[in-house]
Amino acid sequence: MSIMETKQELPKWFNGTVYEDGDTVANRFTGEEIELNNIELSMYDFVMGVTMVIEMGKYNDKLLSMHRKGLQWFRVHSPTAYMVLLD
Repeated sequence: MSIMETKQELPKWFNGTVYEDGDTVANRFTGEEIELNNIELSMYDFVMGVTMVIEMGKYNDKLLSMHRKGLQWFRVHSPTAYMVLLD
């Protein structure tokens, strides 16, 4: 974790799966890869799952709000991963 990145905890609203291990993830458009810890990977999979539902057109205000919150979590807690994977 770099000096610019804050201590990572999943927010209370997070209702996704919390993984025990991290993994390497690639940007789905550029192929650029970055290593995520277990907390980052948990939030990333949550955000991408919500993204897929939104892209299918099956969403509501609550889902859109959770998507925005997930993206904001990455901007604050892991800006490097946000820039590589979600920007």
